[in-house]
Order: sequence, then C-alpha cells, then structure tokens
Amino acid sequence: MNKTIFIVRIFFLFVSLLGCVLLSYVVEEWDLLPVMFIGMSVAALVILTDIMLQGFSLRGLSAITFGLAVGGLIAYLISNSPLFLPLADEPGLEQTLYLSQLWLYIISMYLATVVALRGKDEFNLVIPYVRFSPQNVESPLVVVDTSALIDGRVAAICECRWFGYALLIPRFVLDELQAVADSSDAARKEKGRKGLDVLNRIRKMKHVDLRIHESAVPDRDAVDSKLVYLAEAMKAKLLTTDYNLAKLAEFHGVEWLNITSLVKALNQEVSVGTRVNVELVRPGKDSGQAIGYLPDGSMLVVNNGRKWIGQEIRVEIDSVVPSSGGKMVFATYYPDIVPSTSA
Repeated sequence: MNKTIFIVRIFFLFVSLLGCVLLSYVVEEWDLLPVMFIGMSVAALVILTDIMLQGFSLRGLSAITFGLAVGGLIAYLISNSPLFLPLADEPGLEQTLYLSQLWLYIISMYLATVVALRGKDEFNLVIPYVRFSPQNVESPLVVVDTSALIDGRVAAICECRWFGYALLIPRFVLDELQAVADSSDAARKEKGRKGLDVLNRIRKMKHVDLRIHESAVPDRDAVDSKLVYLAEAMKAKLLTTDYNLAKLAEFHGVEWLNITSLVKALNQEVSVGTRVNVELVRPGKDSGQAIGYLPDGSMLVVNNGRKWIGQEIRVEIDSVVPSSGGKMVFATYYPDIVPSTSA
C-alpha cells in the first residue's frame, strides 16, 4: 500500500509539473520559472497535507461531511429566518448582512463538524452501519475484547470453521493489548504477547472475516462501557471471558458469547461404562490409585493406575459421585483396554 501511494504521489508531481509548463505557454505574460515554483510549491503542500492525514479514517471523513452538511443546513435556515429581516430592510446594511450570514455559516459548520467528529462512533445510529455479504445477507458481527484474545481459544474455534461471525476488533482493544504487551510486569507482558500472537494467527486464516473498527477511548476505565455500547450500536454480540463485562452487557441487553460455556457444552458426558482418555498426574489416597482430570475439570480417580502416572491411558468409568465442587468420577484401568487418541 505504501509503495502504491508513493507512485501516486510521484505521478501527481509529474502532472503538476506538466501543468505548470503548459500554463506558462498558454499565458505569455507568465514566465516559466515563477509558474513552476508556485505550482510545485502548491503540489508539495498538497502532498504534505496528505501525509498529515495518514491516520485519518474514512469514518472521520464521513463524520466531517455529515457535520458540514448539517451545519450548512442550520446556517441556511437561520439566515433565511425572520431574525435577519431587520437588517435586510435597512438600506446601507447589505455588507453587515453579508458578513453576519458569512460568520453564521462558518460558526455553524465548525460546531457541527466538531460535534460529528467527537461522536463519530455514534455516527452509526444516524446512518446505520450495515455490512452485507456477497449474497446481500447481513453478516453477523461479534465484538472481541482483550480477554478473549488473551484466552486464545477463539483461534482454535476459528480454525475449526465453526465460528460463523465476522470478528470486529476495536482499535482501543488493540491499543490495550499493545499496552499489556509493553508492560514491565513479566506476567502481563506474556499475556499481551499471547494475545497479539492469537490475533496474528486469526489474521492468517483466509476464511475468517476479521475487521478493525477505528474507534478510540480517551479514558481506559471506560473500555468496558465502550465495548458494550459499540456492540449495541452495531447490533453485534460480544465475545469475552470477562465475567463482569459479560454481566454489564447482559444488563444493557447485549448478547454475549461465553467460550467457557462452549467448551463445557462440547465435553463428553461420562456415565458408568464410558471409556475415556485421561492423563494421570499424581497418586491417589488408596493403594494403586492415580488421579487425573477430565476436560471439564472433574477429578478422575483411577484404580490400578498408579504405575501409569505421567502417561495418558484409556479407562472405563465405574461410578460418578456428585460433590460440592461438581462431581468426582471413579474409573478402573484394565490392561486389555487399548489406548486411543480419541475419547
């Protein structure tokens, strides 16, 4: 993209130079060198303005256009209202009337533009921000927060092609993720880098519709509120692992996707006679017992499994006992059960 813009700028300078030469031949009173100097200075000023507007988004341009239009309309209505009739009826006040209307236009358009720029993220409520797929069907959106990226499981879900949403990542989420990655705390830095790695991993998936929403938050404490408002304004769902943020979204009527709930829903239901794979991590209380854990976090006590600690074996469920922490599962390892890579 930068190389293309550079070529366009060179072409613009060449066309400007050619225009200056042609203009000096058309107007005989104008010398070539002064015309070239003035023309190329104007062209350089235009390119300098282009460079200064590098961080200016299309959303900002839309907001400015909308602000100018609204400001001009307000100024037109006021200037043609009875407020200016006394000046129009008085002879000799034509210049005063003209200057008053001019200042009215300038002030109205300035104020309307500033208001539109400050509320450019709320601009979607004035002109709905609707995206369509090639089949003219509205593409469902999900707003992703920092915790979901740091969690990392969203990348695996996207790889499996089970995720049917377009991922919308606000700019302030990227800024927050970068700030975490640049933290002096080693643990926070590791989390931030993991989030950035997950984002790059998703970005390489061609089947995933990943979008960056140009939106800023001046106050970091307002990030959660901004996420909820953005999801509400764009009629999107919120993808997060932050319980407090999820409850805030629920309070505002915004649907949220819970990755933990999805993982639990995909866990295999165990019952007596079921055979599962489990990695044994430590000895149990009784002789010959070993302890492992199911994917949902339930403790699995395996009889005759102590010598297999540190390995993954396939066992048969004997009983499932409810406990205060969920459930405790008892199983037995039989040598004739062939280990398998699938549950």
